[in-house]
Amino acid sequence: MTKGNNRHIQNYIHPSLTGRGRGRVFFLFLALLLSPSLGEGLGWAQSLSQHTIANIAKSDPLIITGAVGTQNTFYHSSLGSGYRSPWANSVFANLNISLYGVSMPFSFYYSNNNSSFNFPHLSFHIDPTYKNWRGHFGRSTMAMSSYIMNMSFNGVGLEYNGDKLRFGAFYGELRNAVNDDPTDPSARAPQYRRMGWGFKVGYGSSRDFIDLYLLRAYDRQNTIDERWQQRISPQDNIAIALRGGLGVTRWLSLRGNLAFSAFSTDTRAERVHTDNLDRWDKVFSARYTSLMRIATDVSANVNLPNFSTSLFYRMVQPDYTTLGLYYTSNNYQSLGINLSTSLFRRVSLSASFSGQEDNITRNQLYTTRGFVYSANASTNIGQNLTLSAGYNGYRQLQSDGKAHVNDTTRVNRIMHSVFFTPSYTIDGDKIAQVYSVTANFTQNKDLNPFATGVSDVTTWAAGLSHALEVKPWEMTFTTSFSHQQSKGYQTRYTSDVLSVSTGRSFLKEKNLNVNATFSLCYNDVQNQQRMLSTGLDLSAGYTLNKVHVFTLGGGFNKYADTNISDDRASMGSTEVNISMGYTYTFSLLEIKRKVKE
Repeated sequence: MTKGNNRHIQNYIHPSLTGRGRGRVFFLFLALLLSPSLGEGLGWAQSLSQHTIANIAKSDPLIITGAVGTQNTFYHSSLGSGYRSPWANSVFANLNISLYGVSMPFSFYYSNNNSSFNFPHLSFHIDPTYKNWRGHFGRSTMAMSSYIMNMSFNGVGLEYNGDKLRFGAFYGELRNAVNDDPTDPSARAPQYRRMGWGFKVGYGSSRDFIDLYLLRAYDRQNTIDERWQQRISPQDNIAIALRGGLGVTRWLSLRGNLAFSAFSTDTRAERVHTDNLDRWDKVFSARYTSLMRIATDVSANVNLPNFSTSLFYRMVQPDYTTLGLYYTSNNYQSLGINLSTSLFRRVSLSASFSGQEDNITRNQLYTTRGFVYSANASTNIGQNLTLSAGYNGYRQLQSDGKAHVNDTTRVNRIMHSVFFTPSYTIDGDKIAQVYSVTANFTQNKDLNPFATGVSDVTTWAAGLSHALEVKPWEMTFTTSFSHQQSKGYQTRYTSDVLSVSTGRSFLKEKNLNVNATFSLCYNDVQNQQRMLSTGLDLSAGYTLNKVHVFTLGGGFNKYADTNISDDRASMGSTEVNISMGYTYTFSLLEIKRKVKE
């Protein structure tokens, strides 16, 4: 082995893998009792979520239900129908077979000469419980450290949760193989079948506790075509996490997480052989593609009767990853504080501040820092008036890394956002009203002295709404108006929207519902376009004998381009759409569970 290769390994293999420890990880689990590919062996699937043995015994033996229906739409535009068909028709049918709580759905769908038929896709899942024990069979989830695993697994698992002691273990498939024909131009992106096992053990209460987690995950190389194997590499991973908490006093508590992940980006690479590393080859084989990375966070929390705060720090090293996470951010560290309090039992105040920086190892060309801060307040004055206000800000800065930042291209941005939302409620015997106002100001600005302002945007937005409930009529009328104006580089956009809506239920059983909405919208893009549009939407729904549902809806819209050259342009563009639908739900067979008196 060359000296260069030795230095390479020293840079990527954590000292904990090359120390003097002679302990060996041993894991033997319930995988021998049940294959994780049970669902695949059946060839189709069923879904049994969060079921216990007691729940299965309480479920009905056989229930067959379904629904059939149709939806038909007519569309017309004075501009033609180049982008939408004048007629759209669809027919659908669903059938669901429930066997002791296990659902097996079938569906059929037809629309404008396109049809599809779906068999039930099975994901077997059963979680039997007995006192403090819980088993997992099929597609299941198990709570693990958020730094090492958030995926579900298809296999077997067992958990015990006592008053103080808790532990668990699992073995199964983390993801299926995708192995489409490599010569197919529309083939899906290939992926290896990924297997994994892990365990966890912990002791303590909600305030004072310690938990240990371990995950072992690996790709099976021969699960995809050899031609795919030339493009992507099988991976290997072992991760260990530790979580702990300590209640120092009644009002002060400490929390912390620490995770180590050893990761090989290509298991076909040459192995690294040393006496210390070879002791771990049964669990993880160190290779020239192996990395060892750390993720950690700590927090101090203070909780008093009318005040609480939390101070936290988080660090994730570059390239930190595990095969049990769908996605994780890395190469950053952050420090922040959260505050909240209440005054006079009426005013609630909260604030937060955090800063984040990347380029932890200083190997990037540049370093980016971001600061997020916010403050919010809300109060109730009497029983009718509610006031809320707040501020949110973000600052982004760029500094030197391995290279010097050019002042003309240096990132230096700031964003401000302020909002205010009062509301007033009047509740009477016959009439109830709610008035609400919203106001918001947002500014996104480039502070680089050499910036031309091309990316700067300033937005003002305000809205007013009024809801009127007429209790004797059992009707509610809602009126709203909103205005927004955004200014950018040599451009301005303005939008005004007014809408009025109402609805009511009729007949003795309230099974006829009618709704109506009228809207008026004006959009103005400076020196480019002015557009005025109006719309009227009506809808009605009727339910007969709880199984027949009829729907009817219609919309009428008019548009006008009131541009600078023709401010009196007629509203000649018209759109009309009408939709009719029907759904019938049925029950073919019901074999109910006999209930003893």
